[in-house]
Amino acid sequence: MFGQTRREFLKTIGSAGILSGILSISPDSAGAWGATVRERKRPNVVLIMTDDQGWGDVSSHGNDKIDTPILDRLASDGARFERFFVSPVCAPTRASLLTGRYHLRTGTHGVTRGRENMRSEEVTIAEALKQAGYATGCFGKWHNGAHYPHNPNGQGFDEFLGFCCGHWNNYFDTTLEHNGRTIKTKGYISDVFTDAAINFIEKNKQRPFFCYIPYNAPHSPFQVPDRYFDKYKNRGLDDKTACVYGMVENLDDNIGRVLKRLDELKLSNNTIVLFLTDNGPNSDRYNGGMKGRKGSVHEGGIRVPLFIRWPGHIKPGTKVTQIAAHIDMFATIIGMCGLDMPKTLPQDGVSLMPLLKDQTEGWTDRMIFTFRSPRGSNVPGSVRTQKWRAVKGRNRWELYDMVDDPGQKKNVSKDHQEVVKRLSAAFEAAAADVTKSGFAPLPIPIGYLQWPVVTLPGHEAFLEPGFKKGISYKGRSGWANDYVTNWTSTDAYPWWDIEVVESGRYEVTLMYICSRENIGVKVRVEAGAKRLEGVVNKAHNPAPLLSPDRIERGEVYEKIWAPLILGDVKLSKGRTKLIVRALEIPGDNAFDLKAVKLRRID
Repeated sequence: MFGQTRREFLKTIGSAGILSGILSISPDSAGAWGATVRERKRPNVVLIMTDDQGWGDVSSHGNDKIDTPILDRLASDGARFERFFVSPVCAPTRASLLTGRYHLRTGTHGVTRGRENMRSEEVTIAEALKQAGYATGCFGKWHNGAHYPHNPNGQGFDEFLGFCCGHWNNYFDTTLEHNGRTIKTKGYISDVFTDAAINFIEKNKQRPFFCYIPYNAPHSPFQVPDRYFDKYKNRGLDDKTACVYGMVENLDDNIGRVLKRLDELKLSNNTIVLFLTDNGPNSDRYNGGMKGRKGSVHEGGIRVPLFIRWPGHIKPGTKVTQIAAHIDMFATIIGMCGLDMPKTLPQDGVSLMPLLKDQTEGWTDRMIFTFRSPRGSNVPGSVRTQKWRAVKGRNRWELYDMVDDPGQKKNVSKDHQEVVKRLSAAFEAAAADVTKSGFAPLPIPIGYLQWPVVTLPGHEAFLEPGFKKGISYKGRSGWANDYVTNWTSTDAYPWWDIEVVESGRYEVTLMYICSRENIGVKVRVEAGAKRLEGVVNKAHNPAPLLSPDRIERGEVYEKIWAPLILGDVKLSKGRTKLIVRALEIPGDNAFDLKAVKLRRID
């Protein structure tokens, strides 16, 4: 950390002014508004984010095919940001939202196989508010690290119900993680998250709380209760769009439940409610005529809704036309809560409070950068000002006038070469700055007393000698929830990069599936010089779980996995590889491997 350790920060948060980063603009973050907050109970914060819901998936944004009355009212009851930007995909947006920093600074540079991980020394909104006395809860999709201390409980959340990877495989009656334990839930997943969030609010109504609800809908797989799907099919929509719109309307209903409960508890007037989405739409559907969709650095891939309601503080019907981004949320929330910015890692964002109060004098134009995953030394992306969007193409820069040509129909780079030169130079300087810490893989930590059970999932395994060389993943190359399969060679094996933070004894369990004709596989787990062997002598080969998809899925299907306890082993402190070998394969395949579980027992 710059100037402070993480521990020192958590002792001193709230005692210093904003520490601006190289790319930061810093209008007054609190002023009289913050002083007013300090004089009474600090406001609660409910931060809601949906997954793959585009700007156009809101009826008040000109979409007459979808019904979102709650979101429409939320926007009219407070502030609507007309030009608000996030990252092109899930995990990067979440890292920037939670830290106020461009995601590449935090270590997050992808969406799976550890590239989604945010370094634990990053300070999140939850940690800042927790140190200020807030109860903190997260209910939904995390996607910034599955292992403590990179997971929600390690990044400032007292309460967590949800999942940590990039997507979930079943939305009905599924299993979820609750503070490190796996639990069975009943009902549709968005309803479950809402129930948990409301319960958290009820439990903490006597103290300030930060309730973060990162719903995973309408991300695939495309599943939704019949009444929502049937409604939009009856409007003549294709199956995918009908399902997406049904998922969004279900979210709208659930957000309405949260707002209603705040009213019933008489908390609404002292609760800041923020709503945004994490990237553009995940299919080709209405998006206001913008260019691009999820994954794109053009406007349609990164412009999303932002609505903020705070009765008595934000005037209903406020429209903010200045550009803003996810990196601004940390400073904005801290300021609205009457806290000083922590003196910790430099921020890239700024407080939007002056814009919410229509105090725009002195607010100057700024550049907001969008980055994709680095390809060697090349960082793809774009840069936005109030007027221009410059996009780094494969071999050249493109330039669009976003005032006269919001649909990006005409590349005007040849007509404004000085603008291209200025914006491209700024982008390259910013890209060099945010990537200077590099992206060294984070090993999976083993041995924290706070987290005695660690799961090494199949999709995070490295395969030797390589994918489809005597060993494979079931689906795409190690996508979230994938598993190891087609293991036909004793020379092939999966391995995980682990770091034992404290020496100790660990029980080792394999989660496997093996057909009857393939039993008898001799298996060995290696960690450094330690060895543990066993035999897969019990068949377990269940059919995939029924999955009520509205269209064919791209994700693997869920199965019930059997445990094979190999015994326990002493692991020494330090970084090493954990390897699983099939020493003998009597049949045509070893076994499918979902995960290796390590449970500390001393």
